[in-house]
Amino acid sequence: MPKPERTAAILVAAGRGLRAGAGGPKQYRTIGGQTVIYRAMEAFSGHPDVFAVQPVVNPDDTALFDEAVAGLRHRPPTPGGTTRQASVHAGLEALASEKPDIVLIHDAARPFVTAAVISRAIAAAGRTGAAIPVIPVTDTIKLTGDAGDVEATPERARLRIAQTPQAFRFDVILEAHRRAAREGRSDFTDDAALAEWAGLTVATFEGDAANMKLTTPEDFVREEARLASQLGDIRTGTGYDVHAFGDGDHVMICGVRVPHTKGFLAHSDGDVGLHALVDAILGALADGDIGSHFPPSDAKWKGASSDQFLKYAVERVTARGGRIANLEVTLICERPKIGPLRDTMRAKIAEISGVHISRVAVKATTSERLGFTGREEGIAATASATVRLPWDDKGWDDKGWDDKGRSA
Repeated sequence: MPKPERTAAILVAAGRGLRAGAGGPKQYRTIGGQTVIYRAMEAFSGHPDVFAVQPVVNPDDTALFDEAVAGLRHRPPTPGGTTRQASVHAGLEALASEKPDIVLIHDAARPFVTAAVISRAIAAAGRTGAAIPVIPVTDTIKLTGDAGDVEATPERARLRIAQTPQAFRFDVILEAHRRAAREGRSDFTDDAALAEWAGLTVATFEGDAANMKLTTPEDFVREEARLASQLGDIRTGTGYDVHAFGDGDHVMICGVRVPHTKGFLAHSDGDVGLHALVDAILGALADGDIGSHFPPSDAKWKGASSDQFLKYAVERVTARGGRIANLEVTLICERPKIGPLRDTMRAKIAEISGVHISRVAVKATTSERLGFTGREEGIAATASATVRLPWDDKGWDDKGWDDKGRSA
């Protein structure tokens, strides 16, 4: 049985992206609620046939990079060069000690690459040694002269648009880059052109029209609209929770430890704000409630931190291909005072849920000394959550299975 080939990937992310407009390097801007580079890297980091992902970044962007791809599997980033060609060469040299058989070279500005394209790239490189994804040209192309006059109309049937990841036998493309560096050639716009110059035959395989490169501000606007149109099922859920006071010196509210003269009587940490939010998210999903997923009768949740409940609810949204659009909590109590901690609580909810703080609201009110909250016997919380899901007719039960027996 032949030995499985080891495949590594290089993610080229050292460019400045000036044509994309204001807002910093385009690979660190967000699209569809995630950074461009996260979307691009995630497909490789999660692919079962890619053992190493080598980012190539601008040294000035280290902090941006670390924040943008937190949680993804990758090798330590290597500094890029002044050109794309130099950056790819740097990535290849950084991978040399790993001795991969195949390397995939991908632009971080292409955030919509799929696992299927990556698999086709690996297969094509294994067959031919050098291959690139392409898509047909649908418009008529004109070749113009210096004055702008049409000189020729190439045959459209033979034209293709090149994409990434471009796939090569590692040793072959590394030697081609080293040779270009020795001979002072630094003008290649992609690795296929360099490979052709080095005498390699470059094959093609099926690309993906959605695997486009983000270049201009209009690209971002168009792709944001496309992503939003895929999440047309907009839902709102509500939640409510209450906990009585008991002995203690603090309470947990919205993930924040708040000093107080009392504590909560609760099976978990009693965080009414997060509990209400969990119910709101699950309600938007029509996915049961917090008690059905984390029953108080189960001893393992005794004293549990409620941030894990909120993370779980958010993961239920992600498993459905959705996004959280807004989270809102209203706390009802006389004391402790919420106002001074409002933004701290917003920031904590944003951190736990992975949404931007601008999509998180925390409010507080009293009950005018009426009822159990007015008597300072406990705290109540209401919450709402708005989520966007792909529009379909699946029915999901509270254990994450749809009406055809498929798991979320």
